[in-house]
Amino acid sequence: MKVTMMKAASVLAMLAAGFSLSAPAAAQTYPSKPIKLIAPFAPGGVADTMARLVGDKLSKSLGTPVIVENRPGAGGNIGADVVAKADPDGYTLLMSSAGILSINGSLYPKLSFDPAKSFAPVSQVVDMPMVVVVNASVPANTLQEFIAYAKKNEDKTFFGSAGNGTTPHLGAELFQRAAHIKLTHVPYKGSGEAVQSLLSGTTIGALENPPVLLSHLKSGKLRALAVTGPHRLTQLPDVPTTTEAGIPELQVSSWFGIVAPAKTPPQIVERLSAETAKALREPDVEQKMVALGVRAIGSKPAEFDAFIKSERTKWDQIVKQANIRME
Repeated sequence: MKVTMMKAASVLAMLAAGFSLSAPAAAQTYPSKPIKLIAPFAPGGVADTMARLVGDKLSKSLGTPVIVENRPGAGGNIGADVVAKADPDGYTLLMSSAGILSINGSLYPKLSFDPAKSFAPVSQVVDMPMVVVVNASVPANTLQEFIAYAKKNEDKTFFGSAGNGTTPHLGAELFQRAAHIKLTHVPYKGSGEAVQSLLSGTTIGALENPPVLLSHLKSGKLRALAVTGPHRLTQLPDVPTTTEAGIPELQVSSWFGIVAPAKTPPQIVERLSAETAKALREPDVEQKMVALGVRAIGSKPAEFDAFIKSERTKWDQIVKQANIRME
């Protein structure tokens, strides 16, 4: 009996050793087949653009195809679920949005994955601060002038967004609290509709991403009041940051980053992170980033993880204060 038990223990020990060695061995030969990079939004959007731009560079540096697959729906949750349930071997990655990793966990009562536990952060790819904009007919040329206008005209301060629970919506909620004003939220189905409403005068303002605003700002139909990030935008050098405009609490960014399934071997995560950072430093990539109004980051896994946690804490408070829920 003792011999049998000893043999069983020996077999279990050998199996455990084999499993513990399999991850490093896989990491040493990684990658040995195509990598799937999930873009959890429709083609043509920022997540899709970033995925294809970075994916192309990773294909060359890793020596294997990086195939971008669009899996849109439910605020990015459908694509995120695919990656959360994938094998943690580095062959299925997610080009995640800020919403998926730092907001959706507070918004959706029932998710099929845990934003805080289902992923291994690889690298933040870009930071895209938003712009506080108003219709050109609004009698305000600065952020402080708009705040004064809003306090006197609460019945007119209709602020549009890309939809309930989106970053533009939560940014407007943060704006209200930071500036002590009241804005009436008008949700639309995407940024395109929100901007068209702003152009028509149905709404008077919004917080939106630079790519959907730049042409309208140049035409004079919209007016930029402030950039909700730590730096001014290259395309809008005369537009101050919210800190310069006197509202430093208003920091809002639609950032994107790459994550892998939880328990992906650290060696693979580190390799992907290093290659992503290298890709973002290439001149042609930097030029395209500037044209889009985004700032390349290329952070290390630990840095990205800490950033996600800080963002999650901030937006969880806003979601609770505004009592926002998605079904």
